[in-house]
Amino acid sequence: MATWQRTEDPNLARLARLAGSLRTRGDQLLVLIVLLALWQGLSLAFGTYWVGSPWGVLTRLGKGVMSGEILRHASYTLLEAAAGFLIGALPAAALPFALRRLPIVTAILDPFMVGGYGAPKLALAPLFILWFGIGIESKIALVAITVFFIVYFSALAGVRALDPRLVQMAQVMGANERDVARHIVFPGAVPHIFTGFRIAMPYSIGGAVIAELISANRGLGYLVQLSAMNFDTTGVFVALVATTCIVFLGNWSVNVVERRLLRWRPRPDLDMQAGS
Repeated sequence: MATWQRTEDPNLARLARLAGSLRTRGDQLLVLIVLLALWQGLSLAFGTYWVGSPWGVLTRLGKGVMSGEILRHASYTLLEAAAGFLIGALPAAALPFALRRLPIVTAILDPFMVGGYGAPKLALAPLFILWFGIGIESKIALVAITVFFIVYFSALAGVRALDPRLVQMAQVMGANERDVARHIVFPGAVPHIFTGFRIAMPYSIGGAVIAELISANRGLGYLVQLSAMNFDTTGVFVALVATTCIVFLGNWSVNVVERRLLRWRPRPDLDMQAGS
């Protein structure tokens, strides 16, 4: 009796993914239009003095980009966020791997890590300004401490989620500790690490902007503060829109790196992980 084996046409699968992607982009565009309509409605209801209109914000943003003012302040904020992200995220991603064979040390550090994660980072900003000055160093320190705990707990969750049977099977086959860490532990924890990266990326931008609000003479946070002091609502919205664009750029960069490093994972898993 003949048996039929169902095979999936790669062209049909590709077309299905393309259709799903277009449908998602269309829904996202619809949500954007609704948000802009609500924004415009609030601007008409309360006046542009209280809520800047979308067209006025877009016009001011374009003028700021053409003059170089927005790009200059945005590059300063981006430098703070990127430096703090690297300083905080890389050690946080590596620490759970170093503690994997030291469960007692992990248990000792756990309540302190939880306390550090729950501590309000904004309250630390004056201390960092006191310790590192009003320059870029205090902003980088605030971003780094904000990012560290987010990435640490994501990486720790990835290490703890590893199936111990895989490690035992590899050890039975003759794998040493280095091989286990390289070929089993690290690949299994990478998706969790990138989840932490994706969550921490907006916090790094937000931390930099908040630090600039407290004390700075450059950056998007400084523009927000300056515009608020001058009762320039449109200027505040321009800085917020520029900050949002940087967040989108950072999230896109993380997704690109994740797709390149996780090419071994099934495509639907990558799409689900990237939120696309």
